[in-house]
Amino acid sequence: MDYMLMHKDVEVAGVEIDNDSGAVARIGDVKISEHFPVGVINKDGTPNRASLNDWWSSRSIPATRQGIRGILEKFKISSTKLLIEKCMGLSLSDHYWIRPEKTDLKWSDVNFFENSFSEDMGDILFGGAIKGKTNFMSPDNTSDGWLRKRWVVASSKRFLVKGGSGTIQQEPLNEVFATEIMRRLNIPHVPYTIEIDRKRDKAYSICENFLTSQTELISAWDIMLTQKHPKHISDYQHFLKCCDTLGIPDAKNAINKMIVVDFLIVNEDRHFYNLGAVRNADTLKWDGIAPIYDNGTSMWYGAQDYAVGENIGESKPFRTAHSKQIKLVSSLDFIDFSKLSDIADIANEVYARSPFISGDRRSRLCRVALNRVQLLENERNAI
Repeated sequence: MDYMLMHKDVEVAGVEIDNDSGAVARIGDVKISEHFPVGVINKDGTPNRASLNDWWSSRSIPATRQGIRGILEKFKISSTKLLIEKCMGLSLSDHYWIRPEKTDLKWSDVNFFENSFSEDMGDILFGGAIKGKTNFMSPDNTSDGWLRKRWVVASSKRFLVKGGSGTIQQEPLNEVFATEIMRRLNIPHVPYTIEIDRKRDKAYSICENFLTSQTELISAWDIMLTQKHPKHISDYQHFLKCCDTLGIPDAKNAINKMIVVDFLIVNEDRHFYNLGAVRNADTLKWDGIAPIYDNGTSMWYGAQDYAVGENIGESKPFRTAHSKQIKLVSSLDFIDFSKLSDIADIANEVYARSPFISGDRRSRLCRVALNRVQLLENERNAI
């Protein structure tokens, strides 16, 4: 089917979406190339269809999402990419969408930042039954990540509700723990709260959308595609170079703070799609690196109780070990370690909120938290 790729009310280019695969089959007339998604333009100024397809696919629910395979089977569709078209590609992360051919729809008519949206997909993704005809106009069709999640509206604000995994359901508690650390260190972050559903034995983290009808999130991956990556420089150097070229302010300072936070919470999955930068969708000017978000896959979230604190997993995205990644930070003087002197008490208070975390596990998490602060102090003294 033919569409116009839109950036708010700016016509970017005509596109054809394949009905069977959900992929971008063709790029038609280009209207305003400056408004193409970041990272899809060739050196000659033309759009790269493969890159645009990668960007389009990144908007879809990943195949690893909990329960998604069964949902696709019930809808009799082969790929989550086919769900994107059903909500015109709209999300709550940016301002791109596809306007159906021969319609005069405007951004103000359809965007989820200002308009209501269906809760049908959110209900289904959280285990609800498919009842009657499903309304697919929802930002839940374009949410990434492997954990169950959904968007809700409360008091005219948009909130993301995200679940945990397994019987321990620790990821939502990790979000709150990370929030407490960053609040004390005055590091820009998205604050999370916790909700426990004892009837369903589930824990959920809740955060308000930090983006608005004027601002949007551009992933670090897309930013890194704006320039060729020379083999002789690291991912860390390349990312900062891309940020500097694009005019993203204070990127190094912000990324170093993220590395410190991930060191403290032993984050295993800070990939290039859960960090990025915020820009104004109207002016295309950059506000800066996004506040830190998505911290759940940390603190031995998937380990058995007896293994908490052992066998530290890989770090991401710049080094495969936290002990190596932290050395990218040339100075740790910005950390007020007195603010973390009660880190074990903080951990105890946070993890005690969950009935799914045993006393033994909580004690181990408290010891781990204290140890990580001590290790970070050692790094500071060694610099």
